[in-house]
Amino acid sequence: MPVDLYGRRLTRRGNCSPFRYEHNHNTAALPAPSQTLVISLWHRECPPYGTVPDFPPAGYIPFWLQLNQVVGTKMIWVAVIGDWFNLIFKWILFGHRPYWWVQETMIYPNQSSPCLEQFPITCETGPGSPSGHAMGSSCVWYVMVTAALSYTVRWKDKSAVTLHRLTWSFLWSIFWIIQISVCISRVFIATHFPHQVILGVFAGILVAEAFEHTPAIQTASLRMYIKTNLFLFIFALGFYLVLKLLDIDLLWSVPKAKKWCANPDWINIDTTPFAGLVRNLGALFGLGFGINSEMFVTSCKGKNSCKISFRILCIAASLATLQLYNFVKIPTHTEYLFYILSFCKSAAMPLTVVALVPYCVHSLMRSTEKKLN
Repeated sequence: MPVDLYGRRLTRRGNCSPFRYEHNHNTAALPAPSQTLVISLWHRECPPYGTVPDFPPAGYIPFWLQLNQVVGTKMIWVAVIGDWFNLIFKWILFGHRPYWWVQETMIYPNQSSPCLEQFPITCETGPGSPSGHAMGSSCVWYVMVTAALSYTVRWKDKSAVTLHRLTWSFLWSIFWIIQISVCISRVFIATHFPHQVILGVFAGILVAEAFEHTPAIQTASLRMYIKTNLFLFIFALGFYLVLKLLDIDLLWSVPKAKKWCANPDWINIDTTPFAGLVRNLGALFGLGFGINSEMFVTSCKGKNSCKISFRILCIAASLATLQLYNFVKIPTHTEYLFYILSFCKSAAMPLTVVALVPYCVHSLMRSTEKKLN
């Protein structure tokens, strides 16, 4: 039977420490203890023997890039910029996470603090507010729902208007069901407080709505992509360094995560703030390089791009390739090497989906047509 750092036996994943320490942050910014009690009671009524899956946007992108390149491009921009804003908001708001906050607060008297279970995906190292998963899910799904509804809004006859209203109700119901599911899962695993996931959902919607009025991204050159990447990187790094000079440590949450995570193996470098930044910069660069490449122009702007068979093959091959990328494990023993390789992997994924796979499918179809002729 495994034991924790205090020698207690673990019957489920996670442990609850009886110790609490003095808190050194402004208590006015702390979440309400009632939210922690809700999570604790929830665990008691619904024992957490499993984990709840996330809703990654990467699987949707191949579909939308083939159905509508404008929507697919917008999805990547929204996911990247939304995650970048999430990083900046987290650095500004200094949000705590339940699994470490409950161990350090002095609010609960006589060692009566709630006992929160932990999971392998609980121990994220960045600040907690707003929730990145909730924000990413809401902004990507907002783009997909509005894109789907744009096809039905053009219907003019009376029966079509009724169908549009039914479709509108159905899609937005699906949207909110998914957002509520994501929020519940993040609160359930003690990674976020309820107010953090709610803030993340509405922040993601605002970012997605802003890109509904930003058509310039569809005609952006590679130079524009590079300039945007440099701006995002320099702003984030400059913001970090300026506050560090003011003796404000924006990585204050990392030691807390390492200290209070039930299992040290659950601490992953890819949950740190700069790891997310590097991934986003890589994805945006890969998208820009792919869209402005000769491979993209030849395959996705050629005569084969209108064929159903071409699109189906591209979607299938892209999804298969993305699964292969999941097997690529980046070494974490050297931090800077991890960031460089993470950037390269993140850049390779959209480049593969946008340009490389369609070009290979186009070449295969062209060679097949020549043989038949």
